[in-house]
Formats: sequence, C-alpha cells, structure tokens
Amino acid sequence: MQHFEETPIPVRIKLAALWASTMFCYIYGDYFWLYQPGKLQSMLAGRIVPLGPVTQTNLLGATISMAVPSAMIFLSLVLRPALNRRVNIVLGILYTVFVLVTMRRAWAFYIFLGVVDMLLTAAIVWYAWTWPRLASDRH
Repeated sequence: MQHFEETPIPVRIKLAALWASTMFCYIYGDYFWLYQPGKLQSMLAGRIVPLGPVTQTNLLGATISMAVPSAMIFLSLVLRPALNRRVNIVLGILYTVFVLVTMRRAWAFYIFLGVVDMLLTAAIVWYAWTWPRLASDRH
C-alpha cells in the first residue's frame, strides 16, 4: 500500500475554492436557464423573468449579484484574517438566502444547482466561522 503526504489546505484557499465553485453553479444555472421554452423570446421582448423589464437598474443588480462572489475568490486570498472571516460569514449567509429565494417555482436543474450552491455557501460560512485562531489568542 502506498502512502501519500497529506498537506493541510489553508482556510483562505478553501474559501477561494468554494467561491469559485459557487460561481460555476451560478453560471451554469443561468446558462441552462436560457434553454427553458420562452426564456430567450422573453429576453428579446425586453423582459427577464423574474426581474421584469430589462432596465439598467435590473441589469446592474444582476451584475452586482454576480460580481460580489467573483470578487470574493480573490478577496478570500488577500483580506486580513479578521476582516476576511467576517466578510465571508456575512456574504456566505446572504448568498445562501439569495439562492433559496431564487429557487421558487424553478425547474429541477435549477433547484439542484441551488441546493449545491447553498451547500457551498454554507461551507463558506462554516470554514470562516471555524477559522483556527493563533495559539496566543486562545487564552
């Protein structure tokens, strides 16, 4: 039997990988969403379900909702640990709730990706919450 070295993975890398995985689920969910009957026609007519009419405000909101997790991939690697921990906990919770709300009346593929997303964002909260403290801070 072969034995392999087990290298511990830093929390920052785990958080960045979880945000990257979350983004893949978001992107695939949005991509496959376009294949539902009537979605492209609705978009061409200037409506995006469930956002309503295509407006700069709606598109900016959708863009922000995707830009934040995208930025968190990098920010999880560079923010100071205390701030990093807080930001990941808050955004992880917010995005878990966000995905839960968007799954109403969704097709099975979207619900599946939503559940995966919620597990990933819950893991973000967990890893940030349980981020190991320095031995000098434990007293």
